[in-house]
Amino acid sequence: MTAVPEATELDGSGRSAQPRQLIVTVYGLYSRTEGGWLSVASLIDLLAVVGVDEPAVRSSISRLKRRGILEAVRRDATAGYELSDAARDILREGDERIFRRGRATPADGWLLAVFSVPETERHKRHLLRTQLARMGFGTAASGVWIAPAHLHAATEEALTRLGLAGYADLFRADHLAFGDIAAKVRDWWDLDRLDELYTTFLDEHGPALRRKSVTGEQAFADYVRVLTGWRRMPYLDPGLPAEFLPAGWSGIRAAELFFELHAKLETPARAYVAKAINLG
Repeated sequence: MTAVPEATELDGSGRSAQPRQLIVTVYGLYSRTEGGWLSVASLIDLLAVVGVDEPAVRSSISRLKRRGILEAVRRDATAGYELSDAARDILREGDERIFRRGRATPADGWLLAVFSVPETERHKRHLLRTQLARMGFGTAASGVWIAPAHLHAATEEALTRLGLAGYADLFRADHLAFGDIAAKVRDWWDLDRLDELYTTFLDEHGPALRRKSVTGEQAFADYVRVLTGWRRMPYLDPGLPAEFLPAGWSGIRAAELFFELHAKLETPARAYVAKAINLG
C-alpha cells in the first residue's frame, strides 16, 4: 500500500488523517483481493469504524474519482469503485517502500538525479522537483538531488510514468572526499522536521501496542490508522543510513513500533474486513 500522487493524500496521520487518506489506506490494504473494487456500502461501513461518517465518505470518494484514483464500477447492480490502473501501479510500488524494513548502509552508495528543464517548460521543472521530493530525495545542489542508491528502480519507473525521463539523468555515486557526510545529510534533509513527525507517530500509535487484547473491529481501526500515519514516512525518510543520523534517531524507534503493530494487527484486521464484506 502506498501514497497516491496528490500531496494531500500523503498528509495527515492516524486520527487526524483526512477521510480520503483513510479511504486510500483501505483500498490499498483490502480492495486488491477483490480486483481493486469495493462496494460503496462496504466502504461506508468500514470507514464508520474509523470514525468517518457517510457524507464524508461519499464526498471523499467523489474527490478521489475526480483525481483519477478511483473509478465507478457497478457489479450485479451494486454501486462501487475500483482503483484506476495508475493507482494500482503506485500502490504496487508503495508496497515495497512501506514494508521495507532495512535501511541503507554507507557501502550502498547514493543515487544522484541531475536535471535540466528549459525555461519554456517550467511546469515540468516544478513537477520533477515535486516528484523527487515526494520520493524522499534531498537537495545536494541546484539541479542535483540525492537519495540512497536502492531507490534507483523506483525513481526510474516514476519519472518514466510521468513523462519526465527526458529531463533527468540518474547516476550511482559514492562520497569520496571533503566534508563530514553526516553533516551534509543534515543539510540535504530536514532531520529536525522528520524527528518531530516520528515523535508524533510514536506518541499517537504507542497506545495501540500496549492494549492487551483487541476485538477484530478495534484491530481494523488501529491498523488503518497506524498505516495511514506510517505510509508517508518512508517517502520523507528514504531509509537513510543510521550511521549518518543523530544518536537515538526517533525514526528507528518509530519503524520498530510500526512493524510490531503490523505483526499484531494485520491478521485480525483482515479477518474482520473479510467478514464485514461478506456480510455486506
